[in-house]
Amino acid sequence: MNLRELLAHASPLRSGDELAGLAAASSEQRVRARMALADVPLKRFLAEPIIPYELDDVTRLICDSHDPAAFAPISHLTVGEFRDWLLSDQATTDRLTALAPGITPEVAAAVSKLMRVQDLVTAASKCRVVTRFRSTIGLPGRLATRLQPNHPTDDPQGIAATILDGLSYGCGDAVIGINPATDHVKTVISLLHMLDRIRQRFEIPTQTCVLAHVTTQMMAMEQGAPVDLVFQSIAGTQAANQSFGVTLTMLDEAHQAARELRRGHNVMYFETGQGSALSANAHHGVDQQTCETRAYAVARRYNPLLVNTVVGFIGPEYLYDGKQIIRAGLEDHFCGKLLGLPMGCDVCYTNHAEADQDDMDTLLTMLGVAGCNYIMGVPGADDVMLHYQSTSFHDALYLRKMLGLRPAPEFEAWLERQPSLESGWLLS
Repeated sequence: MNLRELLAHASPLRSGDELAGLAAASSEQRVRARMALADVPLKRFLAEPIIPYELDDVTRLICDSHDPAAFAPISHLTVGEFRDWLLSDQATTDRLTALAPGITPEVAAAVSKLMRVQDLVTAASKCRVVTRFRSTIGLPGRLATRLQPNHPTDDPQGIAATILDGLSYGCGDAVIGINPATDHVKTVISLLHMLDRIRQRFEIPTQTCVLAHVTTQMMAMEQGAPVDLVFQSIAGTQAANQSFGVTLTMLDEAHQAARELRRGHNVMYFETGQGSALSANAHHGVDQQTCETRAYAVARRYNPLLVNTVVGFIGPEYLYDGKQIIRAGLEDHFCGKLLGLPMGCDVCYTNHAEADQDDMDTLLTMLGVAGCNYIMGVPGADDVMLHYQSTSFHDALYLRKMLGLRPAPEFEAWLERQPSLESGWLLS
C-alpha cells in the first residue's frame, strides 16, 4: 500500500472520504492502517510525495521549502515514535518552534491520525505561534477574536452597528473582518475606507480586512484603499487553488503589494477547510484531512498574521455530524500549530448538518484548552449573510472567563480606557 492509500485508510471516519471512495472499508481496516502507519519512518514522507512533484505546485513548495536541519532531531523516528515524543516532556514549546520548518504537512497529518482528541489538545497546547500587526496575537494566556460584522446587503450602517456591538463585548482584537456580499471593487474600497475610519476614530489597536477575492483586493490597493490584511481562501493542491481562482504567483504578488504599503508586519490572512479539494474534484486521491494540512504549507510561505479553518462550513457531505466536526477542528488546529502557523478556528456548522450549538460549545472549549489563537465573534452566532452558525460575542466572553484568558494586550489596554467599560466586567 502506498502512502496516499495508507493515510486515507488511517483517517478517522468522515463523510467526505466516504463520498470520494477513499475511506477504509471497515473499522478493522482502519485500525490495521493505523498500526501500519505507526511503523512508517518519517523519512519516507520526504522520499515519496503523495502527489507527484511534476504535477502539483503545492508539492513542489513542500519539497523545495523543507528544512533538513530543523528535521534532523526527529529524522530517525517513525510516525508512532513521533507521536510519543510529541506527548512527552521532551517536546517543549521552544523545541516545537525550532522543529516546525522541518515538518511537512504529510508528517503532521500522519501523526494526527494516531492521536486521540486529548492527544491533539495536549500537543497543540505546547505550540506557540505569535504574530503582530497593531495587536499581538498568540501570546500565552490570551485569546483573540475576529469581529465578523457581515451584512446581507453590505449596508454600512448595519455593519457599523455590529462592529460597535462587538467592540462593547471585547471582540475584535484579531481583526475586524467583513465577508462582502458582493465582490465588486467599488464596494470593497468603500467598506475598507469605512473600517479604517472607525478604527482611527476610536483609536482601536486592531487591523481590518474585507474578505474579497485576492484579485479584487489587489485592485483596491492599486486605487489607494487602506488595506491592512490581504485575505484569500486556500487549499492543498494546485488544482483546488485554481478552483478558487488563485495561484501561488498571484499570492506572491499580493503579499509583496501589501508589504509595500508598510502598514504592518504580518500582512496576510488565510482561511481553509476540510473538503475543499474534494468539492473541486482536485484531491488526487488524497484524503481530505491530509489535503487540508497541505494548505498550511501554502499559508506558511507568507508568514501570515492569521490562519483559520472554517471547520464545518462546507457541509455534511464532508463532515457529517458534530462528532466529525469536533475531531476535524482539533486536527486542523494541531496540524497548523505544529507547522508553525498562527491557527484560529471558525467553530461552525451549516443548518443541514447533524450538529448543534452544544457540539460547538464542546469544540470551542477544547480549542481554548489547546491554545487556539483566535475564534470568531458573530452576532447571536448566526451569520445572516453567509447563512451558517458560528460563535457569538458571548461565546468569547465565556471562554475567556472560564479559562482565565484575556484579549490581546494592546486591545486589553484600549478596553480599559473606554468609559463605557469602567466596571471592568469584560476583563474580569
